[in-house]
Amino acid sequence: MLRLEAVNGKNIWKLLELSVDDCQKEFVAANEISIIEAYTAITAHGYAYPFGIYDDDVPVGFLMIGFDKDDYWDDAPKVATGNYNLWRLMIDKNYQHRGFGRQAVKLALDFIKTFPCGQAEYCWLSYELENQVARKLYASYGFVETGDMDGEEIIAVLKL
Repeated sequence: MLRLEAVNGKNIWKLLELSVDDCQKEFVAANEISIIEAYTAITAHGYAYPFGIYDDDVPVGFLMIGFDKDDYWDDAPKVATGNYNLWRLMIDKNYQHRGFGRQAVKLALDFIKTFPCGQAEYCWLSYELENQVARKLYASYGFVETGDMDGEEIIAVLKL
């Protein structure tokens, strides 16, 4: 059964070993970058929830959820203010094509709908336009592209 486990001192090293195929590296940051970003967001009065994705006791991926914006995010998109963000999602190259990404999005949305930082209207995310796998996956959950960009990535939102 797929589950999320908060990144902690016991699981961090196994999560740092996970990676995507070389052809996917342009679409998702390495887990060490994500964990550093989570730390810097939290220390800048922001919110970040980094999780390992586990199939029973086997780490198969990583995801991170954010809320609002932190003190140093000067060019945050408008939708970031007061809303949740599915910030990162990756499934290790050895565990892809088993439906884990789809299940992980559901687990992330279930967590977000507990509103750990308070009520919000939207969950938003962004992805490279060329990443058709992500685009199709998120659309299947009802995420709708807004036409706005976060850097080079298109923003999609889901009304909570």
